[in-house]
Amino acid sequence: MDALDPLLLARLQFAANISFHILFPTISIALCWALLFFRWRWIRSRDTAWLEAYRLWTKVFALTFAMGVVSGITMSFQFGTNWPGYMQRVGNIAGPLLGYEVLTAFFLEATFLGVMLFGHDRVSERLHLAATALVALGTTASAFWILALNSWMQTPAGFYVEGGQYHVASWLEVIFNPSFPYRFGHMLLASGLTAAFLIAGLSAWQILRGRASAATGVALRTGLFAAALLIPLQILLGDLHGLNTLKHQPQKIAAIEGVWQTERGAPLLLFALPDEKTRSNHFEIGIPKLASLILTHDMAGEIRGLSEFEGRHPPVAPLFWGFRIMVGVGVLMLFASWAGVWALRRAGRAEALPRPLLRLLAAMSFSGWVATLAGWYVTEIGRQPWLVFGELLTADLVGPAPAATIAISLTAYLITYALLLAAYVSVLFYMAGKAGQAAGDAA
Repeated sequence: MDALDPLLLARLQFAANISFHILFPTISIALCWALLFFRWRWIRSRDTAWLEAYRLWTKVFALTFAMGVVSGITMSFQFGTNWPGYMQRVGNIAGPLLGYEVLTAFFLEATFLGVMLFGHDRVSERLHLAATALVALGTTASAFWILALNSWMQTPAGFYVEGGQYHVASWLEVIFNPSFPYRFGHMLLASGLTAAFLIAGLSAWQILRGRASAATGVALRTGLFAAALLIPLQILLGDLHGLNTLKHQPQKIAAIEGVWQTERGAPLLLFALPDEKTRSNHFEIGIPKLASLILTHDMAGEIRGLSEFEGRHPPVAPLFWGFRIMVGVGVLMLFASWAGVWALRRAGRAEALPRPLLRLLAAMSFSGWVATLAGWYVTEIGRQPWLVFGELLTADLVGPAPAATIAISLTAYLITYALLLAAYVSVLFYMAGKAGQAAGDAA
Protein backbone atom coordinates (compact mmCIF):
# COMPACT_ATOMS: atom_id res chain seq x y z
CA MET A 1 0.00 0.00 0.00
CA ASP A 2 2.87 2.38 0.76
CA ALA A 3 3.98 2.24 -2.86
CA LEU A 4 0.60 3.51 -4.13
CA ASP A 5 0.19 7.13 -5.11
CA PRO A 6 -2.55 8.88 -3.05
CA LEU A 7 -3.07 11.45 -5.84
CA LEU A 8 -3.62 8.75 -8.46
CA LEU A 9 -5.94 6.81 -6.17
CA ALA A 10 -7.94 9.94 -5.30
CA ARG A 11 -8.33 10.68 -9.00
CA LEU A 12 -9.34 7.09 -9.75
CA GLN A 13 -11.90 7.13 -6.97
CA PHE A 14 -13.51 10.34 -8.17
CA ALA A 15 -13.43 9.00 -11.75
CA ALA A 16 -15.15 5.79 -10.63
CA ASN A 17 -17.83 7.70 -8.76
CA ILE A 18 -18.56 10.20 -11.51
CA SER A 19 -18.44 7.48 -14.20
CA PHE A 20 -21.14 5.54 -12.36
CA HIS A 21 -23.18 8.63 -11.53
CA ILE A 22 -23.20 10.14 -15.03
CA LEU A 23 -24.79 7.02 -16.50
CA PHE A 24 -28.13 7.82 -14.91
CA PRO A 25 -28.56 11.57 -15.56
CA THR A 26 -27.50 10.84 -19.13
CA ILE A 27 -30.68 8.77 -19.45
CA SER A 28 -33.06 10.71 -17.19
CA ILE A 29 -32.41 14.21 -18.63
CA ALA A 30 -33.83 13.30 -22.03
CA LEU A 31 -36.07 10.40 -21.01
CA CYS A 32 -38.39 12.73 -19.14
CA TRP A 33 -38.87 14.78 -22.32
CA ALA A 34 -39.74 11.52 -24.10
CA LEU A 35 -42.29 10.84 -21.35
CA LEU A 36 -43.75 14.28 -21.94
CA PHE A 37 -44.08 13.43 -25.63
CA PHE A 38 -45.75 10.09 -24.84
CA ARG A 39 -48.19 11.77 -22.47
CA TRP A 40 -49.01 14.52 -24.95
CA ARG A 41 -49.68 11.97 -27.71
CA TRP A 42 -51.97 10.02 -25.38
CA ILE A 43 -54.00 13.15 -24.58
CA ARG A 44 -54.22 14.12 -28.24
CA SER A 45 -55.01 10.69 -29.74
CA ARG A 46 -56.44 8.66 -26.83
CA ASP A 47 -54.54 5.72 -28.31
CA THR A 48 -53.77 3.48 -25.34
CA ALA A 49 -50.44 2.48 -26.92
CA TRP A 50 -49.05 5.89 -25.94
CA LEU A 51 -50.36 5.58 -22.39
CA GLU A 52 -48.85 2.10 -22.07
CA ALA A 53 -45.51 3.43 -23.33
CA TYR A 54 -45.73 6.28 -20.85
CA ARG A 55 -46.36 3.94 -17.93
CA LEU A 56 -43.51 1.55 -18.78
CA TRP A 57 -40.95 4.30 -19.33
CA THR A 58 -42.10 6.21 -16.25
CA LYS A 59 -41.00 3.19 -14.23
CA VAL A 60 -37.65 3.22 -16.02
CA PHE A 61 -37.31 6.95 -15.29
CA ALA A 62 -38.15 6.50 -11.60
CA LEU A 63 -35.52 3.79 -11.19
CA THR A 64 -32.94 5.79 -13.12
CA PHE A 65 -33.68 8.98 -11.20
CA ALA A 66 -33.27 7.18 -7.87
CA MET A 67 -29.93 5.69 -8.94
CA GLY A 68 -28.73 9.12 -10.04
CA VAL A 69 -29.66 10.75 -6.74
CA VAL A 70 -27.96 8.11 -4.61
CA SER A 71 -24.77 8.02 -6.67
CA GLY A 72 -24.65 11.83 -6.73
CA ILE A 73 -24.64 11.99 -2.93
CA THR A 74 -21.64 9.69 -2.58
CA MET A 75 -19.79 11.63 -5.26
CA SER A 76 -20.29 14.98 -3.51
CA PHE A 77 -18.78 13.64 -0.28
CA GLN A 78 -15.41 13.40 -1.99
CA PHE A 79 -15.09 17.16 -2.29
CA GLY A 80 -14.49 17.15 1.44
CA THR A 81 -12.69 13.82 1.88
CA ASN A 82 -10.35 13.67 -1.12
CA TRP A 83 -10.29 17.22 -2.50
CA PRO A 84 -10.62 19.68 0.39
CA GLY A 85 -8.19 22.04 -1.31
CA TYR A 86 -10.63 22.47 -4.17
CA MET A 87 -13.47 23.74 -1.99
CA GLN A 88 -11.09 25.86 0.11
CA ARG A 89 -9.86 27.68 -2.97
CA VAL A 90 -12.92 27.85 -5.24
CA GLY A 91 -15.76 27.18 -2.80
CA ASN A 92 -17.09 30.72 -3.30
CA ILE A 93 -17.82 29.75 -6.90
CA ALA A 94 -18.50 26.01 -6.74
CA GLY A 95 -20.66 26.14 -3.61
CA PRO A 96 -23.34 28.54 -4.92
CA LEU A 97 -23.52 26.77 -8.30
CA LEU A 98 -24.11 23.43 -6.59
CA GLY A 99 -26.61 25.12 -4.28
CA TYR A 100 -28.50 26.62 -7.23
CA GLU A 101 -28.75 23.12 -8.70
CA VAL A 102 -30.45 21.85 -5.55
CA LEU A 103 -32.74 24.86 -5.10
CA THR A 104 -33.90 25.28 -8.69
CA ALA A 105 -33.67 21.77 -10.11
CA PHE A 106 -33.72 19.04 -7.49
CA PHE A 107 -36.54 20.60 -5.47
CA LEU A 108 -38.57 21.04 -8.67
CA GLU A 109 -38.03 17.40 -9.62
CA ALA A 110 -38.75 16.10 -6.13
CA THR A 111 -41.90 18.20 -5.78
CA PHE A 112 -43.62 17.05 -8.95
CA LEU A 113 -42.13 13.58 -9.35
CA GLY A 114 -44.75 12.12 -7.01
CA VAL A 115 -47.56 13.67 -9.05
CA MET A 116 -45.99 12.33 -12.22
CA LEU A 117 -45.57 8.79 -10.85
CA PHE A 118 -48.81 8.39 -8.91
CA GLY A 119 -51.13 11.10 -10.17
CA HIS A 120 -52.67 9.34 -13.15
CA ASP A 121 -56.45 9.10 -12.62
CA ARG A 122 -56.02 11.12 -9.43
CA VAL A 123 -55.39 14.56 -10.94
CA SER A 124 -56.56 16.10 -14.18
CA GLU A 125 -54.81 15.29 -17.45
CA ARG A 126 -53.56 18.87 -17.74
CA LEU A 127 -52.09 18.85 -14.25
CA HIS A 128 -50.45 15.49 -14.86
CA LEU A 129 -48.99 16.75 -18.15
CA ALA A 130 -47.77 19.90 -16.38
CA ALA A 131 -46.14 17.82 -13.63
CA THR A 132 -44.30 15.76 -16.26
CA ALA A 133 -43.16 18.95 -18.00
CA LEU A 134 -41.89 20.44 -14.74
CA VAL A 135 -39.92 17.31 -13.89
CA ALA A 136 -38.42 17.40 -17.39
CA LEU A 137 -37.55 21.06 -16.89
CA GLY A 138 -35.97 20.19 -13.56
CA THR A 139 -33.71 17.51 -15.04
CA THR A 140 -32.53 19.98 -17.69
CA ALA A 141 -31.98 22.72 -15.11
CA SER A 142 -29.89 20.30 -13.06
CA ALA A 143 -27.68 19.66 -16.08
CA PHE A 144 -27.45 23.43 -16.64
CA TRP A 145 -25.92 24.15 -13.23
CA ILE A 146 -23.63 21.12 -13.13
CA LEU A 147 -22.33 21.86 -16.63
CA ALA A 148 -21.88 25.52 -15.72
CA LEU A 149 -19.52 24.56 -12.88
CA ASN A 150 -17.73 21.87 -14.86
CA SER A 151 -17.31 24.19 -17.84
CA TRP A 152 -15.95 26.92 -15.58
CA MET A 153 -13.27 24.46 -14.47
CA GLN A 154 -12.38 23.99 -18.15
CA THR A 155 -12.49 27.67 -19.18
CA PRO A 156 -12.55 29.79 -15.99
CA ALA A 157 -13.86 33.35 -16.35
CA GLY A 158 -15.51 36.11 -14.32
CA PHE A 159 -13.40 35.73 -11.16
CA TYR A 160 -10.66 37.39 -9.15
CA VAL A 161 -8.24 35.97 -6.60
CA GLU A 162 -7.82 37.44 -3.15
CA GLY A 163 -5.94 35.84 -0.29
CA GLY A 164 -5.52 32.65 -2.32
CA GLN A 165 -9.29 32.24 -2.71
CA TYR A 166 -11.33 32.64 -5.87
CA HIS A 167 -14.23 35.09 -5.80
CA VAL A 168 -16.94 35.95 -8.31
CA ALA A 169 -16.50 39.15 -10.29
CA SER A 170 -19.42 38.44 -12.64
CA TRP A 171 -21.88 35.59 -12.29
CA LEU A 172 -22.84 35.92 -15.94
CA GLU A 173 -19.24 35.35 -16.99
CA VAL A 174 -18.83 32.49 -14.52
CA ILE A 175 -21.96 30.68 -15.71
CA PHE A 176 -21.73 31.49 -19.40
CA ASN A 177 -18.01 30.89 -19.63
CA PRO A 178 -16.47 30.35 -23.09
CA SER A 179 -17.01 26.57 -23.27
CA PHE A 180 -20.39 26.35 -21.50
CA PRO A 181 -22.80 26.77 -24.46
CA TYR A 182 -21.02 24.06 -26.45
CA ARG A 183 -20.62 21.62 -23.57
CA PHE A 184 -24.19 22.10 -22.33
CA GLY A 185 -25.62 21.56 -25.79
CA HIS A 186 -23.33 18.60 -26.39
CA MET A 187 -24.47 16.98 -23.14
CA LEU A 188 -28.17 17.51 -23.84
CA LEU A 189 -27.82 15.93 -27.27
CA ALA A 190 -25.78 13.08 -25.78
CA SER A 191 -28.61 12.48 -23.31
CA GLY A 192 -31.14 12.57 -26.11
CA LEU A 193 -29.22 9.95 -28.08
CA THR A 194 -28.68 7.78 -24.99
CA ALA A 195 -32.39 7.78 -24.16
CA ALA A 196 -33.39 7.30 -27.81
CA PHE A 197 -31.23 4.21 -28.26
CA LEU A 198 -32.31 2.81 -24.90
CA ILE A 199 -35.97 3.15 -25.92
CA ALA A 200 -35.36 1.72 -29.39
CA GLY A 201 -33.09 -1.03 -28.09
CA LEU A 202 -35.39 -2.32 -25.36
CA SER A 203 -38.32 -2.16 -27.78
CA ALA A 204 -36.35 -4.16 -30.34
CA TRP A 205 -35.52 -6.69 -27.61
CA GLN A 206 -39.24 -7.02 -26.79
CA ILE A 207 -39.99 -7.82 -30.42
CA LEU A 208 -37.15 -10.38 -30.65
CA ARG A 209 -38.34 -12.11 -27.48
CA GLY A 210 -41.98 -12.14 -28.54
CA ARG A 211 -42.89 -9.69 -25.77
CA ALA A 212 -44.06 -6.86 -28.01
CA SER A 213 -47.18 -4.89 -27.13
CA ALA A 214 -48.99 -1.98 -28.71
CA ALA A 215 -46.58 0.34 -26.89
CA THR A 216 -43.54 -1.34 -28.41
CA GLY A 217 -44.18 -0.03 -31.89
CA VAL A 218 -44.74 3.60 -30.91
CA ALA A 219 -41.74 3.55 -28.56
CA LEU A 220 -39.44 2.04 -31.18
CA ARG A 221 -40.59 4.53 -33.78
CA THR A 222 -40.07 7.43 -31.37
CA GLY A 223 -36.57 6.27 -30.42
CA LEU A 224 -35.47 5.77 -34.02
CA PHE A 225 -36.78 9.07 -35.32
CA ALA A 226 -35.36 10.96 -32.34
CA ALA A 227 -31.93 9.40 -32.83
CA ALA A 228 -31.98 10.06 -36.58
CA LEU A 229 -32.73 13.74 -35.95
CA LEU A 230 -30.30 14.24 -33.07
CA ILE A 231 -27.15 12.55 -34.37
CA PRO A 232 -26.52 15.07 -37.21
CA LEU A 233 -27.02 17.91 -34.72
CA GLN A 234 -24.53 16.25 -32.37
CA ILE A 235 -21.95 15.97 -35.15
CA LEU A 236 -22.40 19.66 -36.03
CA LEU A 237 -22.20 20.80 -32.41
CA GLY A 238 -19.22 18.51 -31.85
CA ASP A 239 -17.41 20.33 -34.63
CA LEU A 240 -18.16 23.71 -33.02
CA HIS A 241 -17.08 22.35 -29.65
CA GLY A 242 -13.81 21.21 -31.20
CA LEU A 243 -13.14 24.68 -32.57
CA ASN A 244 -13.84 26.17 -29.15
CA THR A 245 -11.49 23.67 -27.50
CA LEU A 246 -8.77 24.42 -30.04
CA LYS A 247 -8.98 28.08 -29.06
CA HIS A 248 -8.99 27.64 -25.28
CA GLN A 249 -7.28 24.26 -24.71
CA PRO A 250 -4.98 23.61 -27.69
CA GLN A 251 -2.99 21.00 -25.77
CA LYS A 252 -6.14 18.89 -25.41
CA ILE A 253 -6.66 18.96 -29.18
CA ALA A 254 -3.01 18.13 -29.77
CA ALA A 255 -3.38 15.04 -27.56
CA ILE A 256 -6.63 14.01 -29.25
CA GLU A 257 -5.04 14.24 -32.68
CA GLY A 258 -1.64 12.85 -31.65
CA VAL A 259 0.20 15.99 -32.85
CA TRP A 260 3.60 16.15 -31.16
CA GLN A 261 5.18 18.98 -33.16
CA THR A 262 3.39 22.10 -34.36
CA GLU A 263 2.48 21.60 -37.99
CA ARG A 264 0.37 22.87 -40.82
CA GLY A 265 -1.80 20.55 -42.84
CA ALA A 266 -1.92 17.96 -40.05
CA PRO A 267 -3.34 14.55 -41.05
CA LEU A 268 -6.39 13.01 -39.42
CA LEU A 269 -5.06 9.86 -37.77
CA LEU A 270 -7.45 6.95 -38.06
CA PHE A 271 -5.06 4.69 -36.18
CA ALA A 272 -1.81 5.15 -34.32
CA LEU A 273 -0.04 4.08 -31.16
CA PRO A 274 1.01 7.25 -29.32
CA ASP A 275 4.29 6.86 -27.44
CA GLU A 276 4.99 9.51 -24.81
CA LYS A 277 8.50 8.22 -24.18
CA THR A 278 9.63 8.82 -27.74
CA ARG A 279 7.07 11.60 -28.26
CA SER A 280 5.95 10.08 -31.52
CA ASN A 281 3.28 7.82 -33.01
CA HIS A 282 3.82 4.29 -34.25
CA PHE A 283 1.93 2.61 -37.12
CA GLU A 284 0.17 5.76 -38.24
CA ILE A 285 -2.75 5.48 -40.64
CA GLY A 286 -4.16 8.87 -41.53
CA ILE A 287 -5.80 11.08 -44.11
CA PRO A 288 -3.46 13.91 -45.16
CA LYS A 289 -4.41 17.44 -44.05
CA LEU A 290 -7.89 16.42 -42.87
CA ALA A 291 -7.30 17.23 -39.18
CA SER A 292 -6.34 20.80 -40.08
CA LEU A 293 -9.34 21.07 -42.37
CA ILE A 294 -11.75 19.86 -39.68
CA LEU A 295 -10.27 21.88 -36.83
CA THR A 296 -9.35 25.11 -38.62
CA HIS A 297 -11.50 24.78 -41.75
CA ASP A 298 -8.27 25.30 -43.69
CA MET A 299 -6.23 22.45 -45.21
CA ALA A 300 -3.07 24.39 -44.38
CA GLY A 301 -4.27 25.38 -40.90
CA GLU A 302 -1.82 25.20 -38.03
CA ILE A 303 -2.28 22.84 -35.08
CA ARG A 304 -0.01 23.45 -32.13
CA GLY A 305 1.93 20.40 -31.02
CA LEU A 306 2.39 18.90 -27.58
CA SER A 307 6.02 20.02 -27.60
CA GLU A 308 4.80 23.56 -26.91
CA PHE A 309 3.21 22.44 -23.62
CA GLU A 310 6.00 20.41 -22.04
CA GLY A 311 4.93 19.37 -18.53
CA ARG A 312 1.51 21.02 -18.94
CA HIS A 313 -0.33 18.70 -21.29
CA PRO A 314 -2.63 15.72 -20.56
CA PRO A 315 -1.72 12.07 -21.10
CA VAL A 316 -2.04 11.35 -24.79
CA ALA A 317 -3.26 7.75 -25.15
CA PRO A 318 -6.53 8.09 -23.15
CA LEU A 319 -7.56 11.15 -25.15
CA PHE A 320 -6.47 9.72 -28.49
CA TRP A 321 -8.42 6.48 -28.05
CA GLY A 322 -11.31 7.92 -26.05
CA PHE A 323 -12.09 10.39 -28.80
CA ARG A 324 -12.02 7.71 -31.47
CA ILE A 325 -14.31 5.45 -29.45
CA MET A 326 -16.78 8.34 -29.05
CA VAL A 327 -16.69 9.17 -32.76
CA GLY A 328 -16.87 5.50 -33.77
CA VAL A 329 -20.00 4.94 -31.67
CA GLY A 330 -21.46 8.15 -33.08
CA VAL A 331 -20.96 6.92 -36.65
CA LEU A 332 -22.59 3.61 -35.72
CA MET A 333 -25.51 5.55 -34.21
CA LEU A 334 -25.88 7.49 -37.46
CA PHE A 335 -25.94 4.29 -39.51
CA ALA A 336 -28.29 2.40 -37.18
CA SER A 337 -30.81 5.22 -36.77
CA TRP A 338 -30.99 6.16 -40.43
CA ALA A 339 -31.13 2.52 -41.53
CA GLY A 340 -33.84 1.95 -38.94
CA VAL A 341 -35.94 4.88 -40.11
CA TRP A 342 -35.57 3.80 -43.75
CA ALA A 343 -36.53 0.20 -42.91
CA LEU A 344 -39.41 1.33 -40.73
CA ARG A 345 -40.87 3.45 -43.51
CA ARG A 346 -40.65 0.48 -45.87
CA ALA A 347 -42.00 -2.09 -43.41
CA GLY A 348 -44.71 0.12 -41.97
CA ARG A 349 -44.67 -1.68 -38.60
CA ALA A 350 -41.93 -2.04 -36.00
CA GLU A 351 -42.65 -5.76 -35.67
CA ALA A 352 -41.91 -6.22 -39.39
CA LEU A 353 -38.38 -4.80 -39.21
CA PRO A 354 -35.61 -7.17 -40.37
CA ARG A 355 -34.33 -9.25 -37.48
CA PRO A 356 -30.67 -8.35 -38.08
CA LEU A 357 -31.61 -4.68 -37.64
CA LEU A 358 -33.59 -5.49 -34.49
CA ARG A 359 -30.56 -7.36 -33.11
CA LEU A 360 -28.34 -4.37 -33.89
CA LEU A 361 -30.71 -2.00 -32.12
CA ALA A 362 -30.99 -4.31 -29.12
CA ALA A 363 -27.20 -4.58 -28.94
CA MET A 364 -26.98 -0.77 -29.01
CA SER A 365 -29.39 -0.24 -26.11
CA PHE A 366 -26.58 1.18 -23.98
CA SER A 367 -24.39 2.57 -26.76
CA GLY A 368 -25.10 6.07 -25.49
CA TRP A 369 -23.33 5.15 -22.25
CA VAL A 370 -20.21 4.11 -24.16
CA ALA A 371 -20.07 7.32 -26.20
CA THR A 372 -20.84 9.52 -23.18
CA LEU A 373 -18.18 7.94 -20.98
CA ALA A 374 -15.58 8.09 -23.75
CA GLY A 375 -16.37 11.76 -24.36
CA TRP A 376 -16.41 12.53 -20.65
CA TYR A 377 -12.98 10.95 -20.19
CA VAL A 378 -11.62 12.99 -23.08
CA THR A 379 -12.98 16.17 -21.49
CA GLU A 380 -11.88 15.49 -17.92
CA ILE A 381 -8.53 13.79 -18.51
CA GLY A 382 -7.86 16.45 -21.13
CA ARG A 383 -7.97 19.11 -18.41
CA GLN A 384 -5.00 17.55 -16.59
CA PRO A 385 -2.67 18.42 -14.95
CA TRP A 386 -5.06 21.23 -13.97
CA LEU A 387 -8.10 20.92 -11.74
CA VAL A 388 -9.15 24.44 -12.72
CA PHE A 389 -7.57 24.87 -16.12
CA GLY A 390 -4.61 27.23 -16.12
CA GLU A 391 -5.20 28.20 -12.49
CA LEU A 392 -4.98 25.34 -9.99
CA LEU A 393 -2.98 22.14 -10.36
CA THR A 394 -4.67 18.88 -9.39
CA ALA A 395 -1.65 17.77 -7.36
CA ASP A 396 -1.86 20.89 -5.18
CA LEU A 397 -5.47 20.30 -4.08
CA VAL A 398 -5.58 16.63 -3.10
CA GLY A 399 -6.40 15.82 0.53
CA PRO A 400 -4.17 14.18 3.14
CA ALA A 401 -5.94 10.80 3.16
CA PRO A 402 -3.40 7.94 3.07
CA ALA A 403 -3.16 5.66 0.06
CA ALA A 404 -4.34 2.59 1.97
CA THR A 405 -7.57 4.28 3.06
CA ILE A 406 -8.37 5.47 -0.46
CA ALA A 407 -7.52 2.05 -1.95
CA ILE A 408 -9.89 0.26 0.42
CA SER A 409 -12.78 2.66 -0.23
CA LEU A 410 -12.10 2.59 -3.98
CA THR A 411 -12.31 -1.20 -3.99
CA ALA A 412 -15.57 -1.08 -2.05
CA TYR A 413 -16.98 1.48 -4.48
CA LEU A 414 -16.03 -0.58 -7.53
CA ILE A 415 -17.60 -3.79 -6.16
CA THR A 416 -20.78 -1.97 -5.10
CA TYR A 417 -21.11 -0.16 -8.40
CA ALA A 418 -20.59 -3.32 -10.43
CA LEU A 419 -23.36 -5.07 -8.50
CA LEU A 420 -25.72 -2.08 -8.74
CA LEU A 421 -25.12 -1.67 -12.45
CA ALA A 422 -25.78 -5.35 -13.13
CA ALA A 423 -28.96 -5.15 -11.05
CA TYR A 424 -30.11 -1.97 -12.83
CA VAL A 425 -29.67 -3.44 -16.31
CA SER A 426 -31.37 -6.68 -15.26
CA VAL A 427 -34.36 -4.80 -13.85
CA LEU A 428 -34.74 -2.77 -17.06
CA PHE A 429 -35.01 -5.91 -19.16
CA TYR A 430 -37.27 -7.51 -16.57
CA MET A 431 -39.66 -4.53 -16.70
CA ALA A 432 -39.62 -4.52 -20.50
CA GLY A 433 -40.36 -8.25 -20.62
CA LYS A 434 -43.05 -8.08 -17.95
CA ALA A 435 -44.79 -5.18 -19.72
CA GLY A 436 -44.92 -7.12 -22.96
CA GLN A 437 -46.09 -10.29 -21.22
CA ALA A 438 -48.85 -8.40 -19.39
CA ALA A 439 -50.04 -6.90 -22.66
CA GLY A 440 -50.05 -10.36 -24.27
CA ASP A 441 -52.03 -11.87 -21.36
CA ALA A 442 -54.57 -9.05 -21.55
CA ALA A 443 -55.02 -9.65 -25.27
